[in-house]
Amino acid sequence: MIEQVLSRHNVAPRVKITVKTLISLGIIALAVILPQLVHLALGAPGGMQWLPMYLPVLLGGCLLGWKWGLGVGILSPVISYAITSLGGNPMPAAIRLLYMIAELAVFGAILGLFSRSIAKNSWMAFPAVLLAQVAGRLVFLTIAAIFQSVSPL
Repeated sequence: MIEQVLSRHNVAPRVKITVKTLISLGIIALAVILPQLVHLALGAPGGMQWLPMYLPVLLGGCLLGWKWGLGVGILSPVISYAITSLGGNPMPAAIRLLYMIAELAVFGAILGLFSRSIAKNSWMAFPAVLLAQVAGRLVFLTIAAIFQSVSPL
């Protein structure tokens, strides 16, 4: 979506990258802060129930396209883990980190593939989100099945 807006205004490629980078950083910051707020309000079970990091990543894929959505999906749990581990309570848990990276990367990339369709018809967001979530969960389950003896959840 952002790409279409920037293209309509004949924005230079360097400015496009700068704008997308700033938006990505904002979305990643939201993906780090939102889970903290949910955990603060509802505790650890609230975070596992509401999965608050998913929403910013889905938003990133929708707004930025598949490449940037993939990057947001990869960086969000990594940066969250790095920042929260400084306080002694890493989120997501180290054992779950690689699973979340793969799942969120698929979320961002799949939804990003539909960003042009969503820009043309906003109702396309619903099937795109559904497809992204199903694909992400399938990747998560596949990785869990492959590595269950090495890294059980």
